[in-house]
Amino acid sequence: MRLWKLAEWAAPQPVEKNLLTISDEVYIQPEPLGVVLIIGAWNYPWALMLLPLVGLGLGNAAAIKPSEVSSHSAKVMEDLLPQYPDKVSFRGVSETQELLKQRFDHIFYTGSSAVGKLVMEAAARHLTPLTLELGGKSPCYIDSNCDITIACRRITWGKFVNCGQTCIAPDYILCEPSIQNRAVEEIKQSIKEFYTDDPKAFKDYGHINQPATLPEGSGSDGRKHTPTVLKDVKRESKVMKEEIFGPLLPIITMSGVNEAIQFINEREKPLVVYVFSNNNKVKKSPAAVSLSAIWRTNSSPSLSGNSGMGCYRGRHSFNQLSHLRSCLIRQLKMEVVNRMRYPPHTDKKLSWARFFLLKQLNVGRLFQRRLWFR
Repeated sequence: MRLWKLAEWAAPQPVEKNLLTISDEVYIQPEPLGVVLIIGAWNYPWALMLLPLVGLGLGNAAAIKPSEVSSHSAKVMEDLLPQYPDKVSFRGVSETQELLKQRFDHIFYTGSSAVGKLVMEAAARHLTPLTLELGGKSPCYIDSNCDITIACRRITWGKFVNCGQTCIAPDYILCEPSIQNRAVEEIKQSIKEFYTDDPKAFKDYGHINQPATLPEGSGSDGRKHTPTVLKDVKRESKVMKEEIFGPLLPIITMSGVNEAIQFINEREKPLVVYVFSNNNKVKKSPAAVSLSAIWRTNSSPSLSGNSGMGCYRGRHSFNQLSHLRSCLIRQLKMEVVNRMRYPPHTDKKLSWARFFLLKQLNVGRLFQRRLWFR
């Protein structure tokens, strides 16, 4: 969050006036929302806790629930966070269910869609608004005419950073059969460049959170799993049923962008769709527009469905945790204007009411036009 912007964001926001409010003071004043519950995640325990926390700039209080899986990070938070702004209080409760029985003014949750549904159900009992940052199977479409080396290099980094345990990590690749083998080789080369010939022994390659059963030949050593690319994956394969959240990258072949879009649209909305193409026809075609229409990111107001809802980070966090109060300060003057709404409702009063209500004259725009023509 741009903390130096807090004063600007918290300032009263002007509202355009019309003939009915021309002599009044009209503005929107952001106010603290109240007490916020933040339920963190284990894969990025600090970032996913602090990013919504810094949105408390107006004076909200926070109850913080770190993941019980990242217990060491939780202990450090318990020691450090109370030393900072007194508007933030640490409440490290081991059972999320007990917290959700309490009433809050807003809830942030980061995690799986299954748990997100439980959090939303609990919030509904108190009509509590919430922000859900969930997961999903985020596809990558590689167009046959793009720079495959660059595309695969970026996909490799996005997929295998933090051992694939990132909500917006590429979940699978869609491409034409003619470039599948090339994509596999390019990804293997990038893996070698990033993590050496033995990623499991490389210090910059992470551990997976829980031991998992991976396909034969993928390479496993406790919580260290070799980055693995799966080619010629069937659409009904088990690996395509749920978000992978690990170092496996399936490739499914498609005839082109139209089939890829159909494939994506037949499934739950993903958190992110990645498109790699140099073809302007692909970028500007109705198909490409369809792809962009289901784009989901953490900072976007359009989060919805199984991938989550709401938005935060930067000013979005501030807005989520603010009540935007509409304010109108009207003096006890100009009573002649108010007479039209008092009984008896004569024809003359009704004609004036129609004028004000139907014309919708905007005084601000009139002033702008005068300045323009001077």
